[in-house]
Amino acid sequence: MNPNVAKLIIALALAGITGITGCLNQTDTSLAIRKKKVDAAISCVQRGGSDSADSGLSSERDGSATGLAAGGFGPTRENTDRPSAPAPAGMVWVPGGEFSMGAADPVGMEDGGHESMSDARPIHRVYVDGFYMDATEVTNAAFAAFVKATGYLTVAEQKPTHEEFPDASEASLVPGSLVFSAPDVPVALDDYTRWWSYVPGADWRHPDGPGSSARDDAPVVQIAWQDAAAYARWAGKRLPTEAEWEFAARAGKSGQPYTWGSRLRPDGRFMANTFQGHFPDRDDGADGYRGVAPVARFPANGYGLFDMSGNVWEWCSDWYSSDYYRQTGGSLVRNPQGPAAPDDPAEPGSRKKVQRGGSFLCTDQYCSRYILGTRGKGDWRSAANHVGFRCVKVPGKP
Repeated sequence: MNPNVAKLIIALALAGITGITGCLNQTDTSLAIRKKKVDAAISCVQRGGSDSADSGLSSERDGSATGLAAGGFGPTRENTDRPSAPAPAGMVWVPGGEFSMGAADPVGMEDGGHESMSDARPIHRVYVDGFYMDATEVTNAAFAAFVKATGYLTVAEQKPTHEEFPDASEASLVPGSLVFSAPDVPVALDDYTRWWSYVPGADWRHPDGPGSSARDDAPVVQIAWQDAAAYARWAGKRLPTEAEWEFAARAGKSGQPYTWGSRLRPDGRFMANTFQGHFPDRDDGADGYRGVAPVARFPANGYGLFDMSGNVWEWCSDWYSSDYYRQTGGSLVRNPQGPAAPDDPAEPGSRKKVQRGGSFLCTDQYCSRYILGTRGKGDWRSAANHVGFRCVKVPGKP
């Protein structure tokens, strides 16, 4: 989901529009403003087309893993040293090293979708130190322990302010968050407010709104970036950088489009929780799940990490900039921390953080960001029912 979706949905609700039908019935000029705000929270917005400036990077693409790897990927060189102490509970060791970061244009590749993903290029060489990473996304049970110990209130549980939404009435300033709701019938894919709505009372305990509940073993969702960062500090960890996240997801597989290899469903086997059926109105759950799945229900990658593709988006520490990779200058980048400030031409002035991995809503019909190296983005104070996180820890550092 595109990083800016949360704010747009919030704005819709604060304007007195709390559901998709109400939104579609609005014809006044304020709809464009509300739609722009919703866009701030969504990682996947259908725009289509390809970036001609990237044509040289993907000219050898042939729909196979070999063709994809031809877009500039070099070998991964993993570090060989590792800590002598055992990994912290629930974490696995990621050795770090040098690798090629980014994604070739997936358009034309099997299950590659329609977006060229130009913000994931140029493919460039990066080095990261070794680190521990949570084997799974942070679960509701783990987040509940944090809340019990600290009394923390997430962004979704707090009353929105007039500073954020100056045109909203006092009565409409109620806590809530973004929720995906499948339309009753097929709809055109040119307006995602047909399936995203701001729901008062939606939060991590009630991810789909009042009356819903969260399984202890499912990834916690309805978490804004600042909520994830607060949990990480409490746990003595931090959020991964975008480079750390991609190195971990690749698990040594240079240029492969998936954490497990070259095909989305090798031998017909589902390897991740994504969307099957007809988007957005019908998820037939062929992979065993409609919506969020409990963690670790699909095979781990080569480092022992589960759900690095699909299920829920995962926050990274970096600010999002659409042209950040073009700033590398072609030389090896060591332990990149991301840009100094956010920059998204699609939403000027927004403050977006990077999201990675895609979610249960990803499909080549709309958003194929389950592909390794592709990038998501989200407003740092926005949450949704398909966004979660996991943490990392560096040996010897608090």
